Amino acid sequence: MTVTPLESGMSLQPLLDVKNLRVAFGGKEVVHRIDFAIAPGEKLALVGESGSGKTVTALSLLRLVLNADITGQALFGGRDLLSLSERELRGIRGDEIAVIFQEPMTALNPLFSVGNQIAEVLELKQGLARRQAMDSAVELLASTGVPEPRRRAGAYPHQLSGGQRQRAMIAMALACKPKLLLADEPTTALDVTLRAQILDLLGDLQRQTGMSVLMITHDLNLVRRFADRVAVMENGHLVEQGRVAAVFAQPQHAYTAKLIDSRPARDLCDPRISPSDPLPLQAGALRVAYPINKPGVAGWFSKGAFVAVKAADFHIAPGETLGVVGESGSGKSTLALATLGLMPSQGMLQVVGQVWGRNPVHNQAMRRKVQVVFQDPFSSLSPRMVVEDIVGEGLLVHEPALPKVDRRQRVEQALADVGMTEAQFPGLLQRYPHEFSGGQRQRIAIARALIVQPSLLVLDEPTSALDVTIQKQVLQLLQRLQRERGLSYLFITHDVDVVRAMAHNVLVMKDGEVVESGPVAQVLGAPQHAYTQRLVAAATVA
Repeated sequence: MTVTPLESGMSLQPLLDVKNLRVAFGGKEVVHRIDFAIAPGEKLALVGESGSGKTVTALSLLRLVLNADITGQALFGGRDLLSLSERELRGIRGDEIAVIFQEPMTALNPLFSVGNQIAEVLELKQGLARRQAMDSAVELLASTGVPEPRRRAGAYPHQLSGGQRQRAMIAMALACKPKLLLADEPTTALDVTLRAQILDLLGDLQRQTGMSVLMITHDLNLVRRFADRVAVMENGHLVEQGRVAAVFAQPQHAYTAKLIDSRPARDLCDPRISPSDPLPLQAGALRVAYPINKPGVAGWFSKGAFVAVKAADFHIAPGETLGVVGESGSGKSTLALATLGLMPSQGMLQVVGQVWGRNPVHNQAMRRKVQVVFQDPFSSLSPRMVVEDIVGEGLLVHEPALPKVDRRQRVEQALADVGMTEAQFPGLLQRYPHEFSGGQRQRIAIARALIVQPSLLVLDEPTSALDVTIQKQVLQLLQRLQRERGLSYLFITHDVDVVRAMAHNVLVMKDGEVVESGPVAQVLGAPQHAYTQRLVAAATVA
């Protein structure tokens, strides 16, 4: 495939020139003879859904994919990376080509401080003495915007926030001033404002150092904001590439057009408000606090309290969706736990006109009224249970006398309601979660919640782990179910576009406080609070 001409002022000689790249596992080809190039100082985004071959393509360049059969050419500075020995490649990895991995919590070693991990790179690659390497590690953390860099250098990964861990990963990757940076979904797990900060940071560092960046992502907003050129992959094939503005304005391939058209769409009906019906959820002056240890001797005699939710007021009508947005640590998930009766709270909190108590029988009856769908279906579905048992588990609790035949029929109907049938998936009921895609697993999780016929669903980031096209399908499913059943949703997310599509009203939370609330069009269209303005601005692509 012909490489799009580069911007004026850039060298026509590519820094990386990949030709006829093929990757196979056990004889099965997953990347099909693709060509692309990156110029010095250029930012190329490699986009596509999960399973399209993006990450395998990028990691194959450094032969970091286990048991892969790799052929073709990857010319970097006149050398073919695919023909170099392991010893020669070790001299390039980290020095000339560095990698930022998707999840820093798993990429960073939990047994060493982040400063030690950065210093180790400098000792091994540049031969610095230990003290000099640690001083340089602190400087690198400072350059990536980590506050109190000397103190943070002594912290372990679990002691840093998600954004700080990602900045530490970037500092480690840039330690040896690489010519090319491979960034594999570097902002996927971050809040919208942190995502914008990391993008701006990478852009600034790229301009300062002149390095090239290969960004692997399925986030098209990120591509618009960051990249010079884009290459689109589908099922291991490179189907389209070119300047970002040109590809997004006039996509030539149907798959590219589908990705661009995957922005969440609003398709809501008005709530079914009736004065005689109890509200599915109502809260007044809701307060949730965690006990914490007081510092010093005082901690021996009494506990302190961290207030995670401060005097929140809200309600949800039948058939209505309340979106709750805010960054990590804002109190969103604590609010959800209190709603589910899993966290003690103060103030007024009623679910379908009842309050959580200490009587397990009373609470069990209430739990049928409110169900939850979690963020990551892979971790929320038991890997040891088949689909029939997962979806039908709620019936064993709430309708234990139901005959097995009737229970199976209810399970099949719940799965059909979310678009999964035996005709589509032979042996569906006896399959395990790992045999399904992420979107299919989330549909199973929704079926599990719906089978007991709740009035209220708590949706905790239900689409954040999904590709854009799958996200759109799941949101459309939730909208259809709400129209058909009059369901109410408490929708927790940090994605402003999802809130615009899904919610009637919205709460904006910061540090446990509701800083702004009201109809979605009003709050997100003309935000009054500075924090809301910042969230909306971070989600807006110029």
